[in-house]
Amino acid sequence: MILITDGGSTKCDWIAIDKDGKQTVDKIRTKGLNPAIVAEKKINKIIRKSKELMEIAEDVTHVYFYGAGCGTDKPRLLLQFILESYFVNAVVEVREDTYAAVRACINSNDEAAVVCILGTGSNCSYYDGANLHQRVSSLGFILMDDASGNYFGKQLIRDYFFNKMPDTIRVAFAHKHNLDADYIKFNVYKQTNPSAYLADHAEFMFINKDSEYISTLITKGIRLFSENMILQYKEELKAGTPVHFAGSIAYFAQKEIKEVAKEFGFKVGNFIRRPIEGLVSYHVNNL
Repeated sequence: MILITDGGSTKCDWIAIDKDGKQTVDKIRTKGLNPAIVAEKKINKIIRKSKELMEIAEDVTHVYFYGAGCGTDKPRLLLQFILESYFVNAVVEVREDTYAAVRACINSNDEAAVVCILGTGSNCSYYDGANLHQRVSSLGFILMDDASGNYFGKQLIRDYFFNKMPDTIRVAFAHKHNLDADYIKFNVYKQTNPSAYLADHAEFMFINKDSEYISTLITKGIRLFSENMILQYKEELKAGTPVHFAGSIAYFAQKEIKEVAKEFGFKVGNFIRRPIEGLVSYHVNNL
């Protein structure tokens, strides 16, 4: 049995397939296992708490885990060690989530592409058809993550408290979320996964996309991400390399992304909401 995992900061989707590529159990979902921000003890607790994972653990022969926070050796190796302790009969491979986006988005294994992730966090890489290249080192959600869920969540909360929201949007936002100042500060500064907490507020934008305020907010974020991340690959873009997008924020912001792409002159490729679906196809074709 092969276990494929798309691990974000907010949640992880696990799909088990057999050697013929057939799904053997229903998709399993757990909380996020980002090893850069979630403590080792908490990661263990999340895995152990999943009855579905524990039931199939001994039957798993390969684990392909693609996760947020796995781009550097220390957190990646920590998570690999933890996974090996549960899936004792499996070969475990842990890669950063960018590889999941690449393998889910590209049309063929040797296709060159710029691949962006806009989910809870954000990232952008160039895949040359064989290897992945990143020209910006991620410094996490506090300093980076433009146009991500946590970026937009933060902007919404800031605009609410700075009285920059239109009255109708302000009322609707307060109705949907607990905006008590102490509650917000507790979740941002005292809890273990503030980026996921902030990102939870971003859904509000796509329920209210008809608002000029919301449309402007989304476009501003996409423009910032394009300037800081996508344009790192100017030469590749000039050669016609497509820019693919993965993640829920990108999926629901396709209109704004295409508008910004025209402004900056890059070619938009595929949009994948959930990379896990493309990963299954990739691994089935490469068994």
